Amino acid sequence: MSPTVSVLMPVYNSQRYVALAIESILGQSFQDFELIITDDGSNDTSLSILKRYAEKDQRIRLISRENRGISRTRNEMLWQAKGEFVAVMDADDIALPDRLTRQVMFLRQNPDVVCVGSSYQLIDEEGRLLLICFQLAEDDATIQKQLLAGFGAIHQPTVMFRRVPAIAIGGYNQTMPVCEDLDLWMRLGEVGKLANLPQPLVQYRLHPNSISEKNPSLEMEKAREACERAWKRRGIEGQFEAIGEWRPGSSQASRHRFMLQYGWWAFNSGQRQTAMTYGWRAIKTLPFHLEGWRLLVCAAIKPLPTNQAECFAKDRLDTIAGDRGVAGKQYESKRNFEHTASYPHSVTPEIGIRGKEGKPKESM
Repeated sequence: MSPTVSVLMPVYNSQRYVALAIESILGQSFQDFELIITDDGSNDTSLSILKRYAEKDQRIRLISRENRGISRTRNEMLWQAKGEFVAVMDADDIALPDRLTRQVMFLRQNPDVVCVGSSYQLIDEEGRLLLICFQLAEDDATIQKQLLAGFGAIHQPTVMFRRVPAIAIGGYNQTMPVCEDLDLWMRLGEVGKLANLPQPLVQYRLHPNSISEKNPSLEMEKAREACERAWKRRGIEGQFEAIGEWRPGSSQASRHRFMLQYGWWAFNSGQRQTAMTYGWRAIKTLPFHLEGWRLLVCAAIKPLPTNQAECFAKDRLDTIAGDRGVAGKQYESKRNFEHTASYPHSVTPEIGIRGKEGKPKESM
């Protein structure tokens, strides 16, 4: 009997994080799934880690072969999937326990929706919490508008989509080395509705070795190309708006801006030590820039926001079809938000990571 969900996890040199990613799937409250993992020619110890898990759990289907690239790897797994729904999972992220339960329920209740993502949390390379909830648009019209402008209005590691329509439109575009996700979401949006759940269902990891961080200029180029094809298919005049830095660049000024951004996110998410860590990183990058010192002092002595945990707990108790509660707000006090107001638009909370058109939740 076929499982309800096929979880697809491509792996390439992910020895540091892949065990946590697998454990987060095996520990889901929804258990009717298969986990298809493809090791895409890793030259670290990833494959030995994967083999240990595959030997322990029959739901894991492990494929290992030479490197063929991310888009082709995702498609090969899609063609092998047996589930009604397909969940995307990256090897360096963590799925929160109710992710599959909530997304299956939502797709069952909304047959016109072909693809659903969610809000997400941000963690760094050490697993430290940076942001308690990065909120994305939830309705189809807004999501489609943002995608067509180049923004990541649906975040790949949070996605669950219907397998049959995805295969019918050809799956991922294998000519795209990056931004294959943006291209697929726009094509799925031409055969059905798109949605995001307000609850964060994934912890998305920011680290220097991620695909998104290694070559941001290539990502912007391919995102623009994907949008141009979508404009042509839909017969519309579009404008690519996802410009500016999506991740820290090579310059000291760029790294400084992002260290400040991560630090203030952490502070407003109640993570004092993490905020201090990023304050020190900002200071080390540009020692004579006052903003780094301001972040460090505030993180060390200023009272933390007190309503983060309360709001988040309430949000997790909301049902999929019920009251959104605090969804759509930011976990950012106005006073601390002012510290990011002078930064380039692409690194303020309204845009944030990889051109995401979203925002952190604010206090109630």
